[in-house]
Amino acid sequence: MQLQQLHYFVTVAETRHFTRAAELAHVAQPSLSQQIRALERELGADLFQRARGNITLTDAGEALLPLARRILADADTARQEVQELAQLRRGRVRLGATPSLCTGLLPDVLRAFHDHYPGIRLHIEESGSHDLVRELARGALDLALVVLPLPSPSPALTTVEVLREDLVVVSSPDGPAPGRGGTVSVAELAGEPLVMFRHGYDLRELTVAACRAEGFEPDFAVEGGELDAVLGFVRAGLGIAVVPRMVATRAGLGLRVTPLARPGLHRVIALAHRSDVAPPRAARELQRMLLGRV
Repeated sequence: MQLQQLHYFVTVAETRHFTRAAELAHVAQPSLSQQIRALERELGADLFQRARGNITLTDAGEALLPLARRILADADTARQEVQELAQLRRGRVRLGATPSLCTGLLPDVLRAFHDHYPGIRLHIEESGSHDLVRELARGALDLALVVLPLPSPSPALTTVEVLREDLVVVSSPDGPAPGRGGTVSVAELAGEPLVMFRHGYDLRELTVAACRAEGFEPDFAVEGGELDAVLGFVRAGLGIAVVPRMVATRAGLGLRVTPLARPGLHRVIALAHRSDVAPPRAARELQRMLLGRV
């Protein structure tokens, strides 16, 4: 079994078209088909069901696809690690983070990292914790900043707590302040129009769970937005939102920030990586900087 064969297999599986896959792989279509056949002979099973205009994976192909992607990702990581020059003058880091962390925590850390190691390429994947855990597991990321607890048990990942961050309520300064005495309790959010994130945001699940624990369903004035959209809707006076303190601080003018009354709400941020593969050297250095700056 050769890495090139696995690359061809994954490309065909993703395009469901041999000619298009050959174009993407920069190889003649007969050569690609020949390599796929050789892989099938070695494995002793057909990987594709071939019909005119309809290429589908067999059960064997479905089983091989996630393994092949992981093998190729690990091989790429190994290649990057070996090719790094001394003093981290060259390399790559693939970092995943939730949208709020991309806004709040990462800009300053990534600027400092880039200043120290300008030759290191940074690839940032912005998504929810559930998607980031999946990308880590299949080898598409070196590190990911995720919200604990993880959406599902994942013994294949190692996590290190980075910080515990308070959540606050943001509102338009043109409207009445939520709560009383400079703070607002979760119970006082009952009946307040909330601007709510789309499904998949950890903040959405955390806020909704806190409201239900107080015995009420939150009232959504607007829902389905990304982070910047949510902050914009709040500035426009459409409702209030529960966001991390770092995000509220970075958002700047146009928002009133009200702390949540004790015990309040907070989230735990952790840095995660695969347990079975050590992160590349450049990723380990970024990890060191992240842990040292919070």
